Amino acid sequence: MSVKRSLMMVGLGIFGIIALIAVFTSWYTVDESEQAVVITFGRADDTVTEPGLHFKLPWPVQSVEVLSKETFSLQFGYKQNKDGELEDYDAETKMITGDEHIVLTDLVVQWKITEPNKFLFNAQDPEEILHSATSSAIRSIVGSSNIDAALTDGKADIEANTRDLLVSLIEKYDIGISILGVKLQDVELPNADVRAAFTAVTDAREMKNTKINEAKKYQNQRTNEAQGEKDAIISKAQGEKTARIEQAQGDVAVFNKMYEQYKGNQQITRERLILETLENVLPKAQIYIMNDDGSTMKYLPIQALQPTTQETPTEKKEGSGN
Repeated sequence: MSVKRSLMMVGLGIFGIIALIAVFTSWYTVDESEQAVVITFGRADDTVTEPGLHFKLPWPVQSVEVLSKETFSLQFGYKQNKDGELEDYDAETKMITGDEHIVLTDLVVQWKITEPNKFLFNAQDPEEILHSATSSAIRSIVGSSNIDAALTDGKADIEANTRDLLVSLIEKYDIGISILGVKLQDVELPNADVRAAFTAVTDAREMKNTKINEAKKYQNQRTNEAQGEKDAIISKAQGEKTARIEQAQGDVAVFNKMYEQYKGNQQITRERLILETLENVLPKAQIYIMNDDGSTMKYLPIQALQPTTQETPTEKKEGSGN
């Protein structure tokens, strides 16, 4: 009797333990920044991305792997220690350019897990694969670039080409990772003297570009000034042209009007034109109209008969005609 009771107690204990395991392993939570993979007998069945409390079959039937959805950073060539200080790894960053110069290259790769199933089961250590792929990509790109481009204005191209090559490698490896960005931190020479020489070359190149920009600025300024002077001359010439055309048209109108008068009384108009012409040619001369009948000469001083106040040209002409 005691044996049966003991067996019953053991059975109840085992059942209780199983029940507790079932209760505590049937529920799991997912935060907003997480994603979970439900694994049934070692095989990934489903990916859960909705935050909250979720149910699954108890262990060992089903288990859950929770992964982050945040962006990770791979630091290539340096690492941050526990004290927050950066430690360089020259052996990792030392590489050779296409023209056989040694440079030290540091960079950061931004990546995230986009396919949790592949990240868990397609590779034993996806982060190590990413690190190796990063090393392969940057060495390949730097190896096809010259030292001048690597240290000066070619960094942007090296950065973009490294990213493209790294993306293609990760897609080929199919480990559930997506590359978000590649950022070069530093590219420098290992020798201080050589580094100083290249710095001097860079400064000289920048000075050259500055002088070129200043020369282009002066050229543009002088070109604009010359264009302005040209436009001013053209505008003045067009104004004079218009004035002369209008003056000629006015002269033609005066001539036509005078011609009409001439046709009406040719003798008087002819004498009037002669007097006006003499008046214009000899403005200070004394003008007399003389009538000679053969015996006695009589003359009439025109200026003496004119009023002392200044008359208009029209009034003067009319007085002369009389």
